[in-house]
Amino acid sequence: MSDEMESSPQGLKIDRSFISIVVGQLVAYQKEVFRITQVLDFQSILAINVESGHAKVLRIAELKPVLAEKVKGLYIDHDLEDIGTEEWATAQMRFSVIAPLLNNEGQNKGVVEKRAKEAGVDTVTVYRWLKRYKEYGEVTALIPFKRGWSKGRQRTSDEVEKVISEVIDEFFLSDQRYTITATIAEVVSRCKKRKLTPPNGSTVRARIKKVPDKVVLRRRGYQELANNKYTARPGILASEYPLQIVQIDHTPADMIVVDDIHRKPIGRPWLTLAICVYSRMVTGYFLSMDAPSAVSVAMCLVHSVLPKEGWLSLHGVDAEWPVWGKPVTVHSDNGPDFRAHSLIQSCINHDIKREFRPKKKPHWGGHIERLMGTFSLMNKKDKGTTFSNPTERKGYDSDKKSIYTFAEYEERLVRNIIKYNNTYHEEISMAPIRKWNIGFFGDKEQPSLIPLPPRVADPWTFQLDFLPSTRRVIHPYGVEMDAMYFTEALRPWIGATDAKTGKARKFIFRRDPRDINRIWFYDPAVKEYFEVPITRSLFSGTTVAEYVAAKKKARKEGMEAIDHELIERLLQENKEQEAESAARTKQARKKVQKRTNNAKGVTPASPKHREEPTAPVVPQVANQGLLSADDVESFGEVW
Repeated sequence: MSDEMESSPQGLKIDRSFISIVVGQLVAYQKEVFRITQVLDFQSILAINVESGHAKVLRIAELKPVLAEKVKGLYIDHDLEDIGTEEWATAQMRFSVIAPLLNNEGQNKGVVEKRAKEAGVDTVTVYRWLKRYKEYGEVTALIPFKRGWSKGRQRTSDEVEKVISEVIDEFFLSDQRYTITATIAEVVSRCKKRKLTPPNGSTVRARIKKVPDKVVLRRRGYQELANNKYTARPGILASEYPLQIVQIDHTPADMIVVDDIHRKPIGRPWLTLAICVYSRMVTGYFLSMDAPSAVSVAMCLVHSVLPKEGWLSLHGVDAEWPVWGKPVTVHSDNGPDFRAHSLIQSCINHDIKREFRPKKKPHWGGHIERLMGTFSLMNKKDKGTTFSNPTERKGYDSDKKSIYTFAEYEERLVRNIIKYNNTYHEEISMAPIRKWNIGFFGDKEQPSLIPLPPRVADPWTFQLDFLPSTRRVIHPYGVEMDAMYFTEALRPWIGATDAKTGKARKFIFRRDPRDINRIWFYDPAVKEYFEVPITRSLFSGTTVAEYVAAKKKARKEGMEAIDHELIERLLQENKEQEAESAARTKQARKKVQKRTNNAKGVTPASPKHREEPTAPVVPQVANQGLLSADDVESFGEVW
């Protein structure tokens, strides 16, 4: 047996934790544990080593979560798709019951009783759902308990709970605005005076999190913000703090780009942009030669949430783009690309609300549309611009004037985003970066509105959550998903049956539609993802759609089964024909460029060029080179 067959593939552990950048929180830095004492800016914090007591300035980008402090929720290590439809429905039903209570007067007994009556459940049950959601902070915590789940749950005595409640009410919820760290110290002090065993800090923090935001703001002296933040404003899209609302939309860039090889025009790229409505900061983007799709939305949203240091380095931009964190609400139009299944489910579990623009009310999308207009004006200064309309373009040959490749234009785009973020904005009477900074750090005239948002600990896990998924049976020869795939990680599950139905068991697989060469397998036993490469020739930069098109072409020749070798030959012939035609035909050059872009494998979670996977040794089974013509499941249905 070859070394490749004997070696064990490395899995990717699922880690949906976030790094909290808040005073009092514990963080890991180079295998040491620190407690944050001060957030200096978007790049650094001041923290104290919990063992030595030495203070040190740490770079935020190098922080890791402290696993010992991580609270594990139900299904926290599971793939989102591994949760059954009924369980998801139950969790979402429960969340819909408690949602109106989370940020309002949710702890008022009368309000809770009324809500429980409307839902047809006991008041105690609603309180239990509220407690569970507050403790774990994710919708999956509302999935019905399974046996053994309660094991290890933290318990505190009634006397200690009373002390915690008193301190929160008298100390934390005061206009002195004591920190959480100071509040924990006060709890410890009062417990010792009453000869009670003090709770740990995470217990006190969990109880503070249960207090509705409106109560916290009002009691700590932010009356105006409390009123504005929770007062409905019909007819306008209002935002009172950073990342409360992020708008996303698509537009064709007003720029003709050229291909990498011949430096001849290939058309206009599509740009998907995300903007923070409160600060007008651009929070993320996605650029592609393909028309908008759910992939565009997902990649833009993931890029918006993840930190940008690696992205700026990739594009050679020496500047700061201090934006990261989940939006409270994503606002968009009603297009199908914003209603994809994986996008909906991931937003639900990550507690990202989705709001759609009311029909026939274009002003609701005004922020993002004005932003796109701004970038259009920037493009007018560059060679190859298409201007905004035919009248402006009259007498100007955009194709002949075009000089920038896709990569070069993207570099300019990143620089223009940084320029926009730092330029005075008339509607907010300051630069977006300044309003963004004030929102988190305050200034002489107003205090900060919210703390820095938590940072994603594992970008790959977060991105995988937003990729499309499907379920497949694992055969002795691998997995069929338009193409054939195999890795040793699949072997233990060959021939597995479903204990409930007795039928062949189906497992979760995820993939990026832009890459036919690999899929991701979720192993339910070890709760890790494994990369599964295609079993035959690698098709550099080939999309799923291109591969399926080649299969359809083979099917038209009247074959009962599809021969992989024929598909490979057809794809290669297409590539060669496109390469020959590229010098003459814009569409051919565009296809070649798309393949070049896809082959780089650059994503928000991996801002560097990716190496192609090595195809494994294919298990020797009968007819391994043939696939049933019925196995094609259009990926467009998933997205």
